[in-house]
Amino acid sequence: MAKPNPLKHPLLKYFISILLVSLSYILGIYTSSNNSTSPPLQEQKQPLNCHQLNFSLPVLDFESHHTLSLPQEPLRNLQFFNFCPPNFTNYCPCHDPSRETDFTAERFFSRERHCPEPYEKPMCLVPRPAGYKTPFSWPKSRDYAWFKNLPFKELSEVKKTQNWVRLEGDLLVFPGGGTSFRKGVKGYVDEIKRFVPLKSGSIRTVLDVGCGVASFGAHLMDYNILTMSIAPSDKHEAQLQFALERGVPAMLGILSIHRLPFPSRSFDMAHCARCLVPWTKYDGLYLMEIDRVLRPGGYWIFSGPPINWKANYKGSEVGAQELEQEQARLEDLAVRLCWKKVAEKGAIAVWRKPNNHIHCIIKSRIWKSPRFCTNSDPDAGWYKKMEPCITPLLNVTDIHDISGGSLEKWSKRLNIAPPRTKSEGISGAAFEGDNQLWKRRVRHYGIILKSLSRGRYRNIMDMNAGIGGFAAALTQYPVWVMNVVPYDAKQNNLSIVYDRGLIGTYMNWCEAFSTHPRTYDLIHAHGVFSMYMDKCSILDILLEMHRILRPEGAVIIRDHVDIVVEVKGIAEKMKWNGRILHSENGAFHPEKILLIDTCC
Repeated sequence: MAKPNPLKHPLLKYFISILLVSLSYILGIYTSSNNSTSPPLQEQKQPLNCHQLNFSLPVLDFESHHTLSLPQEPLRNLQFFNFCPPNFTNYCPCHDPSRETDFTAERFFSRERHCPEPYEKPMCLVPRPAGYKTPFSWPKSRDYAWFKNLPFKELSEVKKTQNWVRLEGDLLVFPGGGTSFRKGVKGYVDEIKRFVPLKSGSIRTVLDVGCGVASFGAHLMDYNILTMSIAPSDKHEAQLQFALERGVPAMLGILSIHRLPFPSRSFDMAHCARCLVPWTKYDGLYLMEIDRVLRPGGYWIFSGPPINWKANYKGSEVGAQELEQEQARLEDLAVRLCWKKVAEKGAIAVWRKPNNHIHCIIKSRIWKSPRFCTNSDPDAGWYKKMEPCITPLLNVTDIHDISGGSLEKWSKRLNIAPPRTKSEGISGAAFEGDNQLWKRRVRHYGIILKSLSRGRYRNIMDMNAGIGGFAAALTQYPVWVMNVVPYDAKQNNLSIVYDRGLIGTYMNWCEAFSTHPRTYDLIHAHGVFSMYMDKCSILDILLEMHRILRPEGAVIIRDHVDIVVEVKGIAEKMKWNGRILHSENGAFHPEKILLIDTCC
């Protein structure tokens, strides 16, 4: 009998097959690790610092082999940007006092936005003042600020008797006074709420014109009312910077030639306390602009001369007869706008805009009233010249109907699709989907930036706000958000942002924002660089972000991975150490996050 061949045993064949496959696999791994151009993701070991405390995700390392075409910045030979000279500490590019003489002072045009040409922009970093300190957290910031952050004594001296602001040692103290409320803003607001339902939830968004240091808007926050305070850059140096340092929404702005940068029907109430606006001049142009941005049924509060001129003319620089005539002109203009006077008490007068224009259209055929605007987009608000005409409200069938539909009271209106979503082609399901999307994204931000939930941020800017989903998801925190909608965005939804009870503005990010340096704690840029890559320089946008970001602030940039890599390279030359992280969509999604935290 022949001896069996052990090589023909079936178990041996099986063992040899496994051995060959294993050797092949090991050889493949070795070859791949030596030839690959993309290193695997791995956690980088760094000294412990504030960034590591905030991050729990690995750093992503990308080589520059992406396919998206990007504009080339002339920065390859530049190691770091230098700081600008000390006189740039409070530089506002589009509101530069040194440029005012280049423009006519007629109708305050010299105080409007006048931005430098690209070749005029300084290629340097705006420095902080000497001795700058971290601002106080909200709500303490409403009452106190460090003088070295705002080293301006003039306002505390000129307005000393009016209690705008006091200098006490190294602190600026805001006692809540103002030109029209020398006894305190609380008493002033108590007078207003006798005629206006401030506690009802129907008043949520307010426009304060000529706001001073924004004590009015600061106090309205006790009523869950969000105020957009505007004032020009004028002799009351840095009054808007005082407001923002306090953690109160504000931006530089003036009624001049162009419309305010807001959509129609944005505000539930508008306010002017001795704001020095010539309301009855230029055919009532400025009051017509207030009418444009007021909602149907909205209130206009006006205090100071010429109101109650009989009691106040003795202390005024203007004679009694002139004050009487000015109040008569103001009353007449309000009637021709179809406003109803609600009350006049002391130096405060209250008017209300109609819910619709049914009666107004009839009256315009009989009275000498301003014409209705016919050919202009009522929501256009970016370098759009004002016209002496009444912005028409949407047609209704019944005298009791609210033009454009009614809004929910705050806070229900935040998460319920407002009527204007339909006209913008946004379904209820799409609105709710956007809400849930941003809740998920903000939860992810809370993981990678833990200081978000620790009260470190107060003033937040969303550079491309969409319908306000990011801001809506942040209402759980003690913050407010400036929702910026690029004026040429494919979908202009700033009106929806306001209908939700949020605030914001139109903007072109090829220009500088209407604010002072160091006024925002956190900047969120979703798709901004993709939007502007063919319009202007990435560098210009980043330098502007650096200007308005507070020291120890943070930036969240989410965009296509190719753009994020490009932006990170430029940011590093600005001494911003950013980290590229996966978004909440995971490792295989092309959208990534560049997180910059300047806390250390």
